[in-house]
Amino acid sequence: MFDEDNLSDTSQKSSYKRKPQKKITLQRLKNIALYYLKRYESSVENLRGVLMRRVDAYSRENPQWNKAESYQWIEEILENFERLDYLDDNRFTQIKVRSYLNAGKSARYIQEKLRQKGIDAAAIEAVLQEQDYNPLQMALKLAKRKKIGPYREQNLRREYRQKDMGTLIRAGFDYDVVCEVLNMDKAEEK
Repeated sequence: MFDEDNLSDTSQKSSYKRKPQKKITLQRLKNIALYYLKRYESSVENLRGVLMRRVDAYSRENPQWNKAESYQWIEEILENFERLDYLDDNRFTQIKVRSYLNAGKSARYIQEKLRQKGIDAAAIEAVLQEQDYNPLQMALKLAKRKKIGPYREQNLRREYRQKDMGTLIRAGFDYDVVCEVLNMDKAEEK
């Protein structure tokens, strides 16, 4: 069953050569950005990160490459895309907030995720206010999806109370909201 002679064949992975990166040009960076935006809505800062990672990967293989020129191209592309309305942080924020709210995410979770994408806190807060964010409804939505709290079988609720509480708190909900959800019955749902 086990062939020791073929053992040396598996160690050949180290001799695998990665395909060399294509040369970074202004047009190539534009194409990378357009292809990314065709698949995903993005913030300016997020797309900047995507393009910079590409430039950095190329410069690791080609140390003599001047990254400064490429970074200049990235800024030009971002300005151009904003002017053409391909990139709009406000639109991105509204789409993401709506998506996260539909998934039952907490405000804390939403704020952290969008901050990671380069959106400022004031813009996030403004969009959350527009959406009429209700933490109790979001916590109930999450509880229903995960079948915890009031959506767990009545005879198991007491046994799993701590676990359910931990789940909701880790999701970013305040202690008061979590307690309110866990003390509800299915009939009390709002």
